[in-house]
Amino acid sequence: MLDVRRLRLLRELAVRGTVADVAAALHQSPSSVSQQLTLLEKEAGVPLLRKVGRRLQLTPQAEILVEHTAAVLQRLEEAESDLRASLQEATGTVRIAVFQSAALALMPDLLHTLADRHPRLRVTMTQREPETALMETFARDFDLVVAEQYPNHAAPWHPELDRVGLTHDAIRLAVPPGAAWAHITQLADTAGLPWVVEPHGAASRHFAEQACRQAGFEPDVRFETADLTAQIELIETGNAVALIPDLMWARRPPSVRLVDLDGVPHRTVFTAARRSMAQRPSILACREALTAAVEDGSGARRTG
Repeated sequence: MLDVRRLRLLRELAVRGTVADVAAALHQSPSSVSQQLTLLEKEAGVPLLRKVGRRLQLTPQAEILVEHTAAVLQRLEEAESDLRASLQEATGTVRIAVFQSAALALMPDLLHTLADRHPRLRVTMTQREPETALMETFARDFDLVVAEQYPNHAAPWHPELDRVGLTHDAIRLAVPPGAAWAHITQLADTAGLPWVVEPHGAASRHFAEQACRQAGFEPDVRFETADLTAQIELIETGNAVALIPDLMWARRPPSVRLVDLDGVPHRTVFTAARRSMAQRPSILACREALTAAVEDGSGARRTG
């Protein structure tokens, strides 16, 4: 009979691409992973891997095993979920991946709510960009992800993950306070001004560039940082303008002047978990706490 643990290594290789990445994710040595895959080949009685340059490529027979392994792992998670659901208590550990503004706005309230209502539930949090976090949740590195999706920039879909809407978050032009900036009443007024944006590849960067181009100019990007608190510092001190989502003001009043964009565009904030464990009491408890955090913070920020 094929060993499930070795089959999981084969699936991990299909998902992550290299033996080194599999070893790092599972806290094993590359040589140990390679040895286990060699044993799996002997158990299967057919070649499962072939070298293509410096990389290993799965054979068609390996792809068949990977497909079945995914189904086996899903059924095992469903069995564990049904077992935990029968206890009607949220326990264990939930590993959450979350992007920065959601971490700042929602996680403190979530942790407070869970500590009060589900004291036996342990939560860990890691900051991740949504695209990475969704893949890593699919790969079982995390149990729940809080992700974002900007207009006309869809987040990746993974068939094993569900997707539950959390909130819609208005995006506004943030300009420094003070009379010197009072003339800015629309996006086009920022042509020629210094901008701060997230690095290339971020959905927010793409959205900001497209919004400026549609307004008739190319943004003068002088500062790049994925840290939105650092962006706000640059705006507060009169060094830049930026597009900032309202979720950043959930726990404090705006320290900059906010200007509505045409149409008041919104980003979508959602949670995703593997369908096989979405009904676990621990996942349901975290989602309920996130919903409560959004509702509690809605009065602290402007909404479109």
